[in-house]
Amino acid sequence: MKYIKAWLAVVGLLAAFILVAPAPAQAAPYCGITWGSMAKTAGTGSSATVSNVRAGAHACFDRMVIDVNGHANGYIVQYVSVVQRPGSGQAVPVRGAADLQVTVLAPAYTSTGSASYNPANRNELFNTAGYTTFRQAALAGSFEGRTTIALGVRARLPFTVFVLDGPGNTSRIVIDVAHLW
Repeated sequence: MKYIKAWLAVVGLLAAFILVAPAPAQAAPYCGITWGSMAKTAGTGSSATVSNVRAGAHACFDRMVIDVNGHANGYIVQYVSVVQRPGSGQAVPVRGAADLQVTVLAPAYTSTGSASYNPANRNELFNTAGYTTFRQAALAGSFEGRTTIALGVRARLPFTVFVLDGPGNTSRIVIDVAHLW
């Protein structure tokens, strides 16, 4: 009888411990980032023109900004196995373990056909030295009112895309790629 009472006491204590034990802690998202790595799309085409591509490094992510003359709100941003040149389908190889294809629904040429964005080096739109995530950015091309940029990144990491208006009659399409998951 002593053994049964002792055994029931142990079982009761274990049951009580299981019922009141805290749930396992979940890791907080890296820097609060909850973006994910699936394709992001928005908006429609525009007659606004791409004028510049630049980048900046932040504590939790690397940022690429596409400057547009006029109001542009259309984009398609997604990871792909290889970025292709619009019109020809030729591969645009970039450094990095993952290729992020950034398509702005605005041309990099004016209505007369002259370039509105003509980088010094189409294969190195900005210097990626010192960036945590970015490895290379290349202009894949602009065709039928769409401009495509190949962004080579360290790995398939979460990203977000949004549009900022201004200053004046300009807008910016911003792509942030997290440093970690």
